Amino acid sequence: MSKWRLHADYQHLAKDFGSLELVFALEGERITHDSESELIRIEREGISYYVKRYRSNGTGLRAWHPKPRVKAEWQNLQYFADWGIPTAKVVARGMERTMGAFSRGAMITREIPGTRDLSDLAWEKDACLQDAEWVRQVSFQVADFTRVMHQHRFVHNDLKWRNILIDQQPKAFLIDCPTGGFWWGPLLQYRIIKDLACLDKVAKYQLSRSQRLRFYLHYVQQQRLAVADKKRIGKIIRFFAGRE
Repeated sequence: MSKWRLHADYQHLAKDFGSLELVFALEGERITHDSESELIRIEREGISYYVKRYRSNGTGLRAWHPKPRVKAEWQNLQYFADWGIPTAKVVARGMERTMGAFSRGAMITREIPGTRDLSDLAWEKDACLQDAEWVRQVSFQVADFTRVMHQHRFVHNDLKWRNILIDQQPKAFLIDCPTGGFWWGPLLQYRIIKDLACLDKVAKYQLSRSQRLRFYLHYVQQQRLAVADKKRIGKIIRFFAGRE
């Protein structure tokens, strides 16, 4: 059984995006590839689109998980949009099951023009990271959408600099979230710390301690640290100790 949906605003691209079969026949610039999925970039009418195709949902129990990774990915991007978090526009998505098990699926997103990911900026030692006002604007945006996610008991689970895009304004966008989900209780708190630690893993090399502190204070919407905040910051700093 195959289910496919092309957004109404993009019906003019139905000859390429109109079905799962057509999408799996597309050729383009390969961005990433592994045993489960691949990401290609194609251009239509002067606009770039990213086509993510899954041929497997993994091995073992993952292969029979009721929510395949591709479905989780497009649903999570929709959550972001619903919560006011800037993200990529999902143009088309769908999947196919055989005998009840996932067999293949795909998601197409429209490019966010003029963006680069934060990881690239850090790797290239871009001058913008030395601009205090630029850092403040971006840092507060990232703190805002991270807080919004966590207030909904949702964690990204891969909140790395490479999954945050920045345009020229600068405006931050959150992308690529196939493993994000909702959690409760102690597990939620553990994964919130993991999200924050993922952000700080690069930030501790790129930003000053005061910039990192301002990010955290904006995230918690406070003027100064409480005792509980100091304990949490200690957990964030130690989270990846011995694993880098």
